[in-house]
Amino acid sequence: MNAETILQNKIIVALCAHGCVARNHTVGDFITKYGAEISIGHPGESDIMGHRCSDGKAFYIEVKLPGEEPRPDQYAFLEAMRRTGAIAGWCTSVEGALKIVGVI
Repeated sequence: MNAETILQNKIIVALCAHGCVARNHTVGDFITKYGAEISIGHPGESDIMGHRCSDGKAFYIEVKLPGEEPRPDQYAFLEAMRRTGAIAGWCTSVEGALKIVGVI
């Protein structure tokens, strides 16, 4: 597992421990075990999607390693989600994700 995936998993565990439903959202092109090429998701979609159980408010979190920033299509997705009333942001740590969602 790469470092960003490890961080995403830690964030998902922490969000669930703080009263949220959260899941990883993988985007990209892949080859199935049968050799078929498939595309999953749309470029720019966030790494983690979920909602707070307390009020059902949806959230979208883009996870980056320290020193990295989202790509333009990722920024555009986050802004589009904010315009719909969802919580959306990007972070480089578990604490940052919990702050975005408003559970700490």
